[in-house]
Amino acid sequence: MPADLAVIGLGHLGLPLAQAATAAGIGTIGYDPDPHTAGLSGADGPLSATELRRLLSAGFRTTTDPTTLGRVRTAVLCAPTPLGEDRALDLTALADAARTLAAQLRPHTTVILESTAYPGTTEEFLRPLLEEGSGLTAGRDFHLACSPGRHDPGNRTHRYANTPKVIGGLTPACTEAAAAFYGRLTDKVVRARGPREAETAKLLETNYRHINIALMNEMAVFCHDIGVDLWDVIRCAETKPFGFQAFRPGPGVGGHAAPIDPNYLSYKGRSLGHPLRMVELAQEVNGRMPRYVIQRCATLLNEHGKSARGARILLLGVTYKPDIGDQAGSPAREIASRLMELGAHLTYHDPYVPQWNVLGRPVPRADSLYEAAAAADLTVLLQPHRTYDLQGLAVKAQLLLDTRGATPTGSAHRL
Repeated sequence: MPADLAVIGLGHLGLPLAQAATAAGIGTIGYDPDPHTAGLSGADGPLSATELRRLLSAGFRTTTDPTTLGRVRTAVLCAPTPLGEDRALDLTALADAARTLAAQLRPHTTVILESTAYPGTTEEFLRPLLEEGSGLTAGRDFHLACSPGRHDPGNRTHRYANTPKVIGGLTPACTEAAAAFYGRLTDKVVRARGPREAETAKLLETNYRHINIALMNEMAVFCHDIGVDLWDVIRCAETKPFGFQAFRPGPGVGGHAAPIDPNYLSYKGRSLGHPLRMVELAQEVNGRMPRYVIQRCATLLNEHGKSARGARILLLGVTYKPDIGDQAGSPAREIASRLMELGAHLTYHDPYVPQWNVLGRPVPRADSLYEAAAAADLTVLLQPHRTYDLQGLAVKAQLLLDTRGATPTGSAHRL
């Protein structure tokens, strides 16, 4: 049977889309030029055997053959656009995906961008690639729209079907074509005025999160210095029924949705000249948190007559979110590398990460969690997975630093 949908890029955005579309009865193919990454693992971790069987039995298939892209009615670009060291989005994979699709693009196809992008990417970056490679005109010969990904890995409440999709088309007809597609997958579609508004909505959502987490991280340092229990402060503040939304501090901010400053428009080779100063400051504050965790570790060890050099330190939870296996942007790696550079002897435990390498060396994995906590000079909770008995760990550990405020009050040192 010919497929109706091609999902191009099968990572943290593409795989959930493919699962939702297949479950809705839409014939779906997943295209990825790398056969080793073709459709088996997303931000929620590898598909279980049951999930994989269900997906394949419903007709989903992966392919590395680009000619299959010319036989679908809808193509969704989910290529990764990571934040590079220059803090600009790397659009290389998106450009490659667009060129591959363009060579196969047929009239009347609906093309949708889900990858995180700068305002203007759909019209000024993606559109020329598609038109030059296909000889077709967007808005006339094929539909072009942007609908930024909103998947929240590990979220058991907000899934694909009950998370509204924002859609901005190049023309009203493009918007309606994309809305008709997503209307088969989600309970609600929200029509933006155009692609730029849809792209900027994603930028606002991501930066809102990072800026508010940065505020809480600054409050964590401030409250520790003046001897105030920040976690109790948050508990009290979040009872306010208006004007406040609770965010929480942590050892750093990970995930795929990095803060985006549109001043770094690398694909145009220019800057806007007026950066988002709040975003820059949030990046700076959040980027300091791994070093602050190291400082707290060294201080705690010193207070108990020990040095970081030679100390046995156990890191608990090295993923970027609880209850998933994705390590994208996790602060655990920087924390581990800095502790290793100080001469600490590290072990780690994470039920979702069977092997972990830092600075090119494997970090030993603790087999018995409680024995490892009892033997360690310091245990650092970086991610409170549901499988952890935090009260039991607090009892077993010689010294416990809780960077997430997840342990019972008074049972551990908190960030």
